[in-house]
Amino acid sequence: MIRPSEPFEQLTCTNHYSSQLMSAYLDKTDLKLIELLSERGRMRRNELAEAVGLSIPSVSERLDKLQTRDVITGYTVTVDEKKLGYDIIAFIRITTESSKHYTSLVSHLKSEDEILECFSITGEGSHLVKAMTCNTASLEKLLARIQSWPGVSGTQTSIVLSELKKSNRINGQKTLKQLESKDA
Repeated sequence: MIRPSEPFEQLTCTNHYSSQLMSAYLDKTDLKLIELLSERGRMRRNELAEAVGLSIPSVSERLDKLQTRDVITGYTVTVDEKKLGYDIIAFIRITTESSKHYTSLVSHLKSEDEILECFSITGEGSHLVKAMTCNTASLEKLLARIQSWPGVSGTQTSIVLSELKKSNRINGQKTLKQLESKDA
């Protein structure tokens, strides 16, 4: 495994950064652990150890390091939203007048429980939001709130009819190949 020539905190975020950081801190075993946990987050350490051919303490040490370096940022549960009463998933493209109200917009977005994810985007609009609501009436209320925020000049909404793929899986082998090709 390659060690970095400069401290982790001093690296800057560029394409080179990603390749250098990943190759400096992650090896094939780390990526396999990440892949296994992305498929099954509650996998026991003895199962992980068997899958990667290491002892349980070695796996525990690797996982601790991955968590300390914020490569693994948490473990989560996957739920069936419909069984919890959330029938509507929508993508909302938000258009803003300018970046003058950016801080306020971000604050509003973070405060809305029905907003699951938000991305700054290029192209039409400035932000893309994934929202989950109980029904169209609650979606309409969410849209009204968003449209009332300072700086928001419009929204475009697409309602999800069906979900064809949902995954948090990280392909360790593919990631390793990409890193090796960047370092070559």
